[in-house]
Amino acid sequence: MTTPVFTAPDAAEDVTRMRRAFAAAARDLQVSPSGQEVWGWQGRTLGRRVGTSWLRLVSAPSEKAGGRLWEGTALADTAVPRSVPRPQLRELLDWTCGSYGYRAELTELVTTPAVVAGSPVLDRDPGLPDAWWRDLRAVSRALAAVPTDREAVRQSWIDRNFRRFLDIDPPRISDRTTGHADLHWANLTAPALVVLDWEGWGQVPVGYDPGLLHAYSLTIPTVAARLRYEFADVLDTPAGRAGELVALGQLLQACSRGVHPQLAPLVARRAEHLTGVPAPTP
Repeated sequence: MTTPVFTAPDAAEDVTRMRRAFAAAARDLQVSPSGQEVWGWQGRTLGRRVGTSWLRLVSAPSEKAGGRLWEGTALADTAVPRSVPRPQLRELLDWTCGSYGYRAELTELVTTPAVVAGSPVLDRDPGLPDAWWRDLRAVSRALAAVPTDREAVRQSWIDRNFRRFLDIDPPRISDRTTGHADLHWANLTAPALVVLDWEGWGQVPVGYDPGLLHAYSLTIPTVAARLRYEFADVLDTPAGRAGELVALGQLLQACSRGVHPQLAPLVARRAEHLTGVPAPTP
């Protein structure tokens, strides 16, 4: 069973605050909500269908509003080629109310469902067609060609955490590429591929994106094997293995905080397969 991580905030007052801010954004953008609520990571975002568009509200304490995650969707809309299938941004709205900052993003409505709803972790074999895998490879190639100075994964995180979560010395990552940086099954649609949630995209270690998606697939071995096959030219290289280990280390950190506990032994086993060193199981 997967662990829900896309849920409403724990505090009732935060749920009310987000709903009021969402309603205010809808009024200002002159759209009418018509779909069910979709909460993002730990209630930080709230989205709903609004006619033929999608309205997504992002919230943070005012002193933390802005920056890489705040600007990711808008920057991706201009920097990433349209050959990469994703929702097109239509309007933006920023404001502060009390001690919170808000950004409302009005985007093209995607009607194709996510492979998994409510969790990044694969919970079944979705029977993805060959064309879907070809499209995913094409997305990876197109994104790799996008120049950016956005840094999605920092060397400082690797230096601090590799010994703790993988029990190996941290590598110096020299091979980087532009990636989505949050490639999981709730951010990919099928049967037609659309890539969702561009807030975190930027420079990542080579192998990070396929390594992360592979880790989220370990619950379904047939899909994990297919992904390894499709991205063997990346994952079966020294640089690709290092990038995959970064993804595994970050997931093990999340598991240590109670997120995706069912993944912890699978991710630890995969890390040991790559390093030959048992990873501490959270």
